[in-house]
Amino acid sequence: MSVRISRKKENADGYMTGGGKVGFGISAASMTATWIWASSMYASATSGYTYGLSGPIHYGLWGALMILLIYPFGRRIRAVAPRAHTIAEVMFARHGRSSQLMLAGSNVLGSVISLTSNLIAGGALVAMLTPYTFTQGIVAIAAGVLLYTLWSGFRASVLTDFAQVVALLGAVVVIIPVVFFAAGGPGLFETGAANLTAQQKDFFSSDAFFNQGAPYIAAVLAYAIGNQTIAQRLFAVREDLIKKTFVTATFGYGATIIGVGMLGVIALYAGIEPLGGDVNNLVPQMAATYLNPLLLCLFFVMIIGSLSSTADSDLTALASIAMADVYGQNVAGKKRADPRTMILVGRVTMVVAIAAGLVFAGARFNILDLLVFVGAMWGALVFPVIASFYWDRVTNVAFSAAVVAGLAVFLPVRFSWVDLSGGLGIASDVLATLGIGVVLGLMAFGFFGTRVALVVGAVATVAAAPFAIGFLHTYPVLSGSLVAYAASTVVCVALTLLSKDRFDFALIKERTGDFDMEPAATGRPADEPRRGEPVAAGEGIS
Repeated sequence: MSVRISRKKENADGYMTGGGKVGFGISAASMTATWIWASSMYASATSGYTYGLSGPIHYGLWGALMILLIYPFGRRIRAVAPRAHTIAEVMFARHGRSSQLMLAGSNVLGSVISLTSNLIAGGALVAMLTPYTFTQGIVAIAAGVLLYTLWSGFRASVLTDFAQVVALLGAVVVIIPVVFFAAGGPGLFETGAANLTAQQKDFFSSDAFFNQGAPYIAAVLAYAIGNQTIAQRLFAVREDLIKKTFVTATFGYGATIIGVGMLGVIALYAGIEPLGGDVNNLVPQMAATYLNPLLLCLFFVMIIGSLSSTADSDLTALASIAMADVYGQNVAGKKRADPRTMILVGRVTMVVAIAAGLVFAGARFNILDLLVFVGAMWGALVFPVIASFYWDRVTNVAFSAAVVAGLAVFLPVRFSWVDLSGGLGIASDVLATLGIGVVLGLMAFGFFGTRVALVVGAVATVAAAPFAIGFLHTYPVLSGSLVAYAASTVVCVALTLLSKDRFDFALIKERTGDFDMEPAATGRPADEPRRGEPVAAGEGIS
């Protein structure tokens, strides 16, 4: 597929976003495949093994909500920046360099962590099911993904995603029921009940909610707004297909990830111990235990396809950041950027990213911990980013100070750098309770507008206060996310209210757009207006 779509003269904008004209089928498949990554499958199974039946429900349901939340905010983002390539690029047009670099920097870290976790998942699979070692596995997978993505960038990523998601969904439909019945079928829930604790048996487990569900609810907005792999697809899909694309991907992701998470639940009931005590081995271990050789090959395809679809998305996300934000805006400048040099920068970035992922994968971090950490880190960015697209008084100072404040409170709470007993614990809980209102209010704002959001946020804060204060600080993962939301929101609002300047959102269209302006290279007809030129009535792209 990559060879077939490759061009002698690649186009910089196509390399980053496919020209912003990708259709529904390819876009929906790409979003689904990108978010059904091997790490997500492994983490869902880990959640099922750790928390019982409610674990995969919390993981898959709130992850699906994240995809759904993209479309209301996504339509606004595309309306003000129809031909942008990255969210950070838009922040440069809206605020300036510091805001851009904060968002770009967080995405570089997030994509490298994501790439690393996918290589870990693939390496564990290879080591478990083949004669090769973990190190040989991650090198082979990294080389394979790099080879088919390097030349055509985003276009190679989305088109191979379509094939990968078809194979992946087909494999899930077959494999999960086979493992379930091979492990004992419905009778397993009776014979294996003794292997579970009271919390693991409880569908409404408080352990599962506070350690898995609630932190993930807090993280979904962060992933939806801050993640460049998602933003790239938002800028690539045709603007009139945004809602349809992301609603379709919501159902595809939720059903698949909850289903794969049941492998962890089956392992828990069956009393299976993860090989070597490493929960990353759980999914391939279940496959090796219960599948025949033919289905084991199908399982191998499923995991390799899922991790490849996300790994190539991470590579193209990192390439677009290096191309648009580093070279295009900060090194050469928008008007002087050479599209050929941009593509070279993107390809070199992919090679460097793969090398970094291989180095970090050798540490074999816990995948679930990595995902929660990245989501919480992006939590400090959520309110400032969303407010910047709707509120014309938000300034660069307000944005930057809000993000710094969010990270400043997140890190000591998340990693227990300070003793949260006593007064500091109460202060943390008050801030986290406010964070509950912020999270639910922002979700309501996306679908229902400002008035409903303010009511939901206020009611949620008041209703949660009696239960949360004096209690939430005992869950550092959840508290870290919530205090990041609250601190960044309070600082952003306070500094914004001090400003009387108004921003003209029309300027974003003028400051963002195509880098490769040759009609033959962009694929636009010669008579089609460039970004910023008026379009006559009745004209447009179908």
